Amino acid sequence: MDKVAVYPGSFDPITNGHLDLLDRGLKIFDKIIVAIAKNPAKQPVFSFEERLRMIEESLRDHPLNDRLKVDAFQGLLVDYVGRVNARAILRGLRAISDFEYEFQMALMNRKLSNEIETLYLMTGMRWIYISSRIIKEVVMSGGCVSGLVPEPVEKMLAERLGPSIS
Repeated sequence: MDKVAVYPGSFDPITNGHLDLLDRGLKIFDKIIVAIAKNPAKQPVFSFEERLRMIEESLRDHPLNDRLKVDAFQGLLVDYVGRVNARAILRGLRAISDFEYEFQMALMNRKLSNEIETLYLMTGMRWIYISSRIIKEVVMSGGCVSGLVPEPVEKMLAERLGPSIS
């Protein structure tokens, strides 16, 4: 039986930090499902369709593309994880500030389904300061995010938020 994990997030947009976590997760899991959360409480800059397209384009040439799937879910994460026959949730931790929220979510997910494990990987040092929110703020202020996000994302960010990021 394949070891399948779900890597959930809003991915508004996906960054090279997310991709690094995927690469490292593929050393542990046979398959990872990148699951875009449809969260009505959040106001994303990019539509679900745009985020899906950015992720698919960013992963198109990934050497392990056959072990990655992009999908979406709404509702409880543990219900989605069960529907796709995964047994693990993959999450990244950048800083201690991430820990409290992630800890609460892991405990609630465990309460809702004790069959599902949550695995945390520390963000690679190269990407520790990166978040989707900071990336968007930099672009809106006219800054360059080249090398921090995949090329398709950089182009969409420039079109949507900034005069030029190159």
